[in-house]
Amino acid sequence: MRRILLVLVILGCCGAPPVASAQSSAQPWPTRAIHAIIPFGAGSATDIVPRIVFDQLSAQLGQPIVVENRTGAGGTLGAGAVAKSDPDGYTVLATSNAHTIAPAVYANLPYNPASDFAAVIPFGSVANVLVIAPSKGFKTIAELVAAAKAKPGTFNYASVGVGSATHLSVEKFRLSAGFDAVHVPFRGGPEALTEVMAGRVDFYFCPINTALPFIREGKLIGLVVNSKKRSAELPDVPTTADAGYVDADLPIWIGMLAPAKTAPEIVAKLHDQTEKILEMPSTWEKLAKNGVDRLKLSSAEFAARIRKEVDDHRALAKLAGITPN
Repeated sequence: MRRILLVLVILGCCGAPPVASAQSSAQPWPTRAIHAIIPFGAGSATDIVPRIVFDQLSAQLGQPIVVENRTGAGGTLGAGAVAKSDPDGYTVLATSNAHTIAPAVYANLPYNPASDFAAVIPFGSVANVLVIAPSKGFKTIAELVAAAKAKPGTFNYASVGVGSATHLSVEKFRLSAGFDAVHVPFRGGPEALTEVMAGRVDFYFCPINTALPFIREGKLIGLVVNSKKRSAELPDVPTTADAGYVDADLPIWIGMLAPAKTAPEIVAKLHDQTEKILEMPSTWEKLAKNGVDRLKLSSAEFAARIRKEVDDHRALAKLAGITPN
């Protein structure tokens, strides 16, 4: 029996080195395709921007990035799927600040927008531009506000849904400017733009990249942008601050998140490789044409911004009378 035990001990010791060797020779992440979920429809700003980045990030990482548009419930269906996925670095979420608005709109979210995700990196920010049809006859935002104040409740505005960034953009501006207007939610941006161009809806805070073609064709007029600085694509359109409206800015950020327990080294690699891409002139030229402004944050800074926005948007929704459902 002693001899048998001695043989087993020796065999066990001899077997240990190959296991260690196999672990040390494991290939570094990523070794297969990465699944990127975009919780909004094709053609939206939150779809176009990540695709530009992922196209080059795929080449940088040496693995394909398979993009899936999983829409519904204001982006919460796609976000929920990522929150529940394995934190192995092979599933990521490309979303916007709709992610931080969700808790103000949905009472029973199946995930926590801050603690159930690891913030990776923002790709940039996109301002909304308040657009009207030329037939409305307003040349400045001050004229529109004055008319809305003169006839309370007679003006209406479009959004892509209750609690969306386009909805809160108007509410934040409206509260700052001090006028009332009726909310007309639509299922998507194209429908909202069609109604505004036809003059059946008075105005719409639309993402710049979506509105630009129609502004250039003269089908829409941009009166104000809700970003900290003027858009390079619309340099003659004032910001809300330029126009004299305090605390009325609400630009849309677009960025990448991962499940909460994703290894820090994977999050760091995703951030650093994406940062390299965002610093390439060729990438930035494409993003700038879509109205994207640079938003350079570390993963920790991005996470802090997300936590703050969740609280800020809850407060804004309460002021605007938006009740979670």
